[in-house]
Amino acid sequence: MRVTAKAQPNIALIKYWGKRDTRRNLPAVGSISITLADLSTTMSVEFDASLGDDILIVNDRDNIDMLPRIKRCLDNVLGEGRQSARVDSHCNFPIAAGLASSASAFAALVVAADGAVGPGRDTAELASLAGMASGSAARSLCGGYVELQNCGADISVQSLRSADEWPLKVVVAITATAPKPVGSTDAMEISRKTSPFFGRWIDQQAEDLADARAAIGARDFAKLASVAEHNCLKMHSVMWGSRPPVIYWNSATLACMQTVRELQSQGVAVFFTIDAGPQVKAVCEPAAEPRVREALAATAGVEDILVSGLGAGAGLIADE
Repeated sequence: MRVTAKAQPNIALIKYWGKRDTRRNLPAVGSISITLADLSTTMSVEFDASLGDDILIVNDRDNIDMLPRIKRCLDNVLGEGRQSARVDSHCNFPIAAGLASSASAFAALVVAADGAVGPGRDTAELASLAGMASGSAARSLCGGYVELQNCGADISVQSLRSADEWPLKVVVAITATAPKPVGSTDAMEISRKTSPFFGRWIDQQAEDLADARAAIGARDFAKLASVAEHNCLKMHSVMWGSRPPVIYWNSATLACMQTVRELQSQGVAVFFTIDAGPQVKAVCEPAAEPRVREALAATAGVEDILVSGLGAGAGLIADE
């Protein structure tokens, strides 16, 4: 039987950086994100004992680099005595380039694998399984504005607002499409062990989470913009202060940040956020999207522009 699921990447506004348990992949801090609508990963899983071993196809090509993580995730969902699986993944945006492709991939994978055996786990269980594979994948189980609470021996996720209740837009400036030089997992450990700012990052997270939660509850764009940009810059300061420094930005990243600053000075409702990669995500009110898109497209070094609204969480879809 072939089962297919679809999940969208999420963009963290209050970031997750660092782990408190590397074995279980538990984050060091809570986080708040927005789930996108128009970028997505579909994962199809088909079990066949005659295969002899698992197979991973990504965008119609064999992918052996990601296969060990896929295997571990399937084992966690279904147990190590499962049949061999063929996994077909299709992603409509750059992979491993700081656009949360792993979050959408593993959210879709756990939903598809769970759906193959039915009747299905609840969102909390699926989020825990997804989070074991990719720290941000748990958030893609839910739609709209999502909080990941880092509590006790596990995590929990909840939607703070639906996408329809506050339909912001995200304009993504692609400044590089190659895979990033250091994976997030390795980079987080470098920061945890060597950055002098890591402890302070942990200490201030609760305040940022509370401010963002209140801003989302009140649909206060200015307040959300202020705390999100500040939290983003703090996370990258932790990276830059690591030994060796973890620097994902390029000259176009900085140019895009300046473009957003100029738009803000003109009264445009927009703010930037940047995850572990060089891409700049400009979050804006819907009426501002054309102007933001045009300004970023004209920024030196920008290779492409992606635009998305906010969307729903991961779920099963009819197999094509």
